[in-house]
Amino acid sequence: MRQSNLFTKTRREAPADEVAKNAQLLVRAGYVHKEMAGVYDFLPLGLRVLNKIIDIIREEMNAIGGEEVFLSALQDPEVWKKSGRWNDEIVDVWFKTRLKNGNELGLGNTHEEALTALMSEYVASYKDLPRYVYQFQNKFRNEMRAKSGIMRAREFIMKDLYSFSKDAASHAEFYEKVAGAYEKIFERVGIGAKTYRTFASGGSFSKYSHEYQTVCAAGEDTIYIDSAKRLALNKEVYDDSEVYAVTGMDKKNLKETKAIEVGNIFTLGTRFSEALGLSYKDAEGKSIPVFMGSYGIGPGRLMGTIVELMADEKGLVWPEAVAPFSTHLVSLGQTDDEIKKMADALYRDLVNANIDVLYDDRDLRAGEKFMESDLLGIPYRIVVGKNTVATGAFEVVERVTGTIMKRSYAELLAK
Repeated sequence: MRQSNLFTKTRREAPADEVAKNAQLLVRAGYVHKEMAGVYDFLPLGLRVLNKIIDIIREEMNAIGGEEVFLSALQDPEVWKKSGRWNDEIVDVWFKTRLKNGNELGLGNTHEEALTALMSEYVASYKDLPRYVYQFQNKFRNEMRAKSGIMRAREFIMKDLYSFSKDAASHAEFYEKVAGAYEKIFERVGIGAKTYRTFASGGSFSKYSHEYQTVCAAGEDTIYIDSAKRLALNKEVYDDSEVYAVTGMDKKNLKETKAIEVGNIFTLGTRFSEALGLSYKDAEGKSIPVFMGSYGIGPGRLMGTIVELMADEKGLVWPEAVAPFSTHLVSLGQTDDEIKKMADALYRDLVNANIDVLYDDRDLRAGEKFMESDLLGIPYRIVVGKNTVATGAFEVVERVTGTIMKRSYAELLAK
């Protein structure tokens, strides 16, 4: 990609109406555009990051047997009334609308009901189970407060996986597979070391659920970490004596900190299957309700968390696995024929070597280019200037550390 053709625009100042660091930097760097409070557009650079995160999640979901679908965002009230969750007093984040004939519809804030109803047409026998179905779907939540940038939006993409098992034992086995897959995801996107499996309230579904919480000063949650066990407790269960018996944790070993919830896994049991008539016949012909689980990760929320955790005073800092490009090639003399010729040739050869490169071929001052390069946060910057032409050595700057290295043409193509 040539930067002269890239649809993006950086800003010197953060938007006055943004308080979250992730939103300030992503808007300044031209990764996202704010439509209104809690609603963001992903521009080309932002979409590349989002899609890389989605690809990592998809790979790990497929690896544990997940099957991808894409359900509708428009929701039939009758399905939700069966579970009792159409009621605004029970679910207070609904966006509801009406058809021209007056019939009411909802914009899905989650999809337990919709998928359970769908599965009732495809599951009849124990031979049809288990099923592990997931999607990447736009969710709509009428949040009272949308002040955390892309980490708490009113419209956002959610990866929601739902498991359909024969019984609690087979569900528990898959539940742990999902937990392992989540840990791989967080490791791959660069936040694994700061992310903890966290015991939280299971609400109306079960005694406990598990959240994945990433330690960060910008977090909205308070958690208590046992570093030795790599487990944590959400504040809501901190005073529950039973949780200590379950986890083997000791209050005196816990450290309080702020954290961002980046994922969650729930045991749903038979609540939705019983309400919506999802059952199967066992080998003896007995009808048994399907045992369910729900597992969520927000790719946009992950993206915002990475920004909050890794950005520095100069701008964004992306881990290589999710960066929009691995390399930022910066030419310092587009009006100089020798510099331009060398930079153009290197760009062509990097692309041919399958190196993901953004080429700053614009006619701007060096200081302005470097400032923008730091703001964009691409892992490596290769500089082509007069010294490069004279010596044949290219300056390579590592964004995360600021380390400056000298590399030959052949070394650049080898990497």
